[in-house]
Parts: sequence; structure tokens; C-alpha cells
Amino acid sequence: MTKRINLWSGPRNISTATMYAFAQRTDTCVYDEPLYAHYLRNTSADAYHPGAAEILADMENDGAKVIEMIQGNHPRPIAFFKQMTHHLVDLDWSFMDQMINLILTRDPVDMLPSYAQQVATPTMTDVGYTAHLQLIEYLKKKGQEIIVLDSKNVLKNPRNVLTQLCEKINIPFDPAMLSWPAGPRPEDGIWSKYWYKSVHQSTGFAPYQKKTDPFPEKLRPLLADCQPIYEQLLEWFL
Repeated sequence: MTKRINLWSGPRNISTATMYAFAQRTDTCVYDEPLYAHYLRNTSADAYHPGAAEILADMENDGAKVIEMIQGNHPRPIAFFKQMTHHLVDLDWSFMDQMINLILTRDPVDMLPSYAQQVATPTMTDVGYTAHLQLIEYLKKKGQEIIVLDSKNVLKNPRNVLTQLCEKINIPFDPAMLSWPAGPRPEDGIWSKYWYKSVHQSTGFAPYQKKTDPFPEKLRPLLADCQPIYEQLLEWFL
């Protein structure tokens, strides 16, 4: 029986590096943001996301059909889906009920300036913090264990955090998850040329480095909205 894992992330949250880690497992196949085109088709984000037209042309746009794929057969015992929480637009969430659902977040002080390099004026809908809380409430109602990974904690001690995570989701830890060859992977979404430069240069989880640049003033109103939500997420950290 296939074990299906959703990693529900916000943007710029080391989600691609985490996907690369799982891709090193011989028992796992990985999928890169399968609901991205559905999200672009059903929101105004297609107007400002880099490469939106290419993504819409390249991927399945119908979220219901994507969910059928997720629930279908996969070539390996574990199927890992890197997802963005804000991609859950006008969908029936019940497909998550028989899956393992992980949440990946990041301190908005670190995340927002990084994201704004690609999307100049991000909104709360873009960055996904509110969506994380909504997802937690859904999973609690379904009786699922809430597992929240924090990007900073992963980068500070990837072996320890990934070992704990594997124990939580009842799969053996594989040391191969800690490193990968530099360069792109065949599973990368077509948007990788806009977003994945740093992970393509990496061979593992880079050590955490605190940002030293001044926080952009234009992002302070959004930071004020995101920070209290991030602090609520602390309760669930692995």
C-alpha cells in the first residue's frame, strides 16, 4: 500500500530542498507542486507569478484531476508531494484524510524579503500563513497529528529533525536524505528557472544564516500580520 505524504509549505521555506532530501530515498517518488497550475487558473496570481503562462500550458489545470493522480498508483512505496498551502483553492480537502500531512513554515522576518525578490508586493494569500492555520484546524477535526517543521530548525540540525520526522511518520530514516548532487532534478517544475537557483547550487541543507540586511519598510505591514500567526505555529513545531 502506498504511503502518501503532503508537505504543505509556504513559499521560500526550503520546501524544494526538503523534496530533494526525500528524492534521495530509493523507496520514494517525489512530485513538485502538482496544484500550481490549478492555483494560477483559479486566482489572480497568474498576473504576477513568474512564468505563469508556461506553467498553465505545461501542467494539469484541473485540481480535481490532480487529486485523482495523487490518489492513484505510484511507482514506489512512498509518494511525496511538495505542496503550497495557498494552492488549496476551491477544492475538496477530504483527499488529505488518508494521507500524512506535514506543514513547513519559516519566520516571516526571513521569508518575506526573500519572496519579495520575485513577487514585489506579496499579500497574506501569497505567503500562506493564514492558510497554515486553516489547515491545522481541518487536520485537528479529522483527528490527525499536527506536525509543523520550521525551516530554521531543519537547517540548524537536519539529521536530528529528519530523524525525528521519519520516526513520527513511521518510515526509517535514510542518511541519504542529507545530501544530493548539485543541479536540477527531473521532477522540478517548469518554474525552477525562476525560483531554484540556490537549491540547484546546493548539495545538502545549507547552514542557517541570520539575515543581516535591513528589513524592507514596505513589507512591515505584512510582517505585522504574519508574525502573530507564525508564533501560533510554534506550538506545533516538531
